Amino acid sequence: MVINRRNSIRRYRQIIAVFTKHGFGLLMDQLGIFHYLKIKKRILDTDAKSDSSRLSTGARLRLSLEELGPAFVKLGQILSTRPDILPPDIVEELKKLQDSVPPFSFSEVRAVIEPVAAASISQVHRARLNSGKPVAVKVQRPGIERTINLDINILKDLAGFIDHHTQYGKLYDCSGMVLEFENTIKNELDFTKEAENAEAFKQNFTRDKGIIVPNVKWIYTTKRILTMEYIEGIRVDNYSALDLAGIDKKILAKRLATSICNQILRDGFFHADPHPGNIQVLSDGTIVFLDLGMVGCLNEARKRMISNFFIGVASRDSRLVVKSIIDLETMPKRSNIKKFEKDVDKIIEKYLTMPWNEIKIEELLYETFNIAFLNHIKIPREFALLAKTLGTLQGLLEKLAPDLNALVVAKPIAKKLLYQSFSAERMSNDIKKSLWNYRELFKEFPSAMLNFLGKMEDEDFAVQFEIKDMDSIQRRFERVFNRMSFSVVLLAVSIIIAGIIIGSGLSADAGSEMYLLNVTVLKAGLAIAVIIILGLIISMFKSRH
Repeated sequence: MVINRRNSIRRYRQIIAVFTKHGFGLLMDQLGIFHYLKIKKRILDTDAKSDSSRLSTGARLRLSLEELGPAFVKLGQILSTRPDILPPDIVEELKKLQDSVPPFSFSEVRAVIEPVAAASISQVHRARLNSGKPVAVKVQRPGIERTINLDINILKDLAGFIDHHTQYGKLYDCSGMVLEFENTIKNELDFTKEAENAEAFKQNFTRDKGIIVPNVKWIYTTKRILTMEYIEGIRVDNYSALDLAGIDKKILAKRLATSICNQILRDGFFHADPHPGNIQVLSDGTIVFLDLGMVGCLNEARKRMISNFFIGVASRDSRLVVKSIIDLETMPKRSNIKKFEKDVDKIIEKYLTMPWNEIKIEELLYETFNIAFLNHIKIPREFALLAKTLGTLQGLLEKLAPDLNALVVAKPIAKKLLYQSFSAERMSNDIKKSLWNYRELFKEFPSAMLNFLGKMEDEDFAVQFEIKDMDSIQRRFERVFNRMSFSVVLLAVSIIIAGIIIGSGLSADAGSEMYLLNVTVLKAGLAIAVIIILGLIISMFKSRH
């Protein structure tokens, strides 16, 4: 997609200037972006003068994204879940990105809230309803949607250029990543989506004791305003306050880990950003999940795969780990399975002797994903979110209960859910679904068969077969036939010449005239043989190209 750069040139210049200031000017020059945008390279001089030149690449990238605003901050947060394409040091830096932008004034808040028709990334305020009940009001930053749309279009433009003109673009689908980013951020810009997420979590948590989310006040919620009940609790990382409230941190850690694992394995709908600021604890130990805009979704097949993965890792069974990833059906060449299994075996052996409390589940997942990437297996985005979620969870557990590991909590849950999948009720439901699918198949079959027979009757039916590497096979056959032809012709010419020589010997006494005739025929035969052989040799060389 190429956008109207004349209307966006100012923003382009801002983006280029910021990245150049933080030391990425040479990289953009090598990628050809300056030439593509027809922007002069004089700002490259600032590379050497930048205060951030002494920082690491990851830190400079993080500073660049923070300076460019919410869209780029969100992009960085998403990239922090992609260790399969970015080095670990850069991923670690991008994890530090927070939506920390200067607050906007209350007059701007009032301008968004008061006009109901002004269906106006965000700011949270405490307020009171007419009834006096306290609520939390999340207000979208004025004009942010327009700014983000402009930045997304610019990113699409640059991603298209990188995909078509650089080596990096041939390895990674940059346009696909930007499209994924666009879908994510547009969902976060629509606060009704977050409200719907809250309702889904509320329903799922009815099965879990001591886990809640704030209630949504739908009458005061729009696309740009989200109103929820105000819940005042203790941040999950405020350990002194937890101790003061008499909350057992080990029980709290077990409850938190169980909830996250149930969200992933049981519900297939999980909080994808459970950092300490998004989790509060009430005085009775109840856990409250906040900021429900970023979520991960897993279908039944994905949940089963993740369950198998956890059981395989916990049981040190590399074959089950490999099978769970292969079940993603993202492996183009099944011939790589053995190599992949050996690579996974090495990871399993690495963690085999480790105590449970020393296993970093995020590192384990990222190492497995990296091995998958090297074996040309594409890992879906929701799994990258899953790794980030479990990594954040493990970080919390290390402080709350150092002896507790997310894998220990996940294994029995995964086993229980796998056993449930073989229950009579589940199998009955699966059979019903299959019968419904077969019903649709049988329903469509007669019309499809009539169409097929009609095409045969009208002689409008052709079956096409395609043989892989047909050109290569054809060239091989040509070489074989050329050699056979060469051999047959050479044999025929040899027989003729031999006959002439024998005939000459037998007719030597018949007179000089017969002898001269035989010699002439022999010379002519040799000349013809040479011409035929040369022709065949030339033909063979041509068939090689």
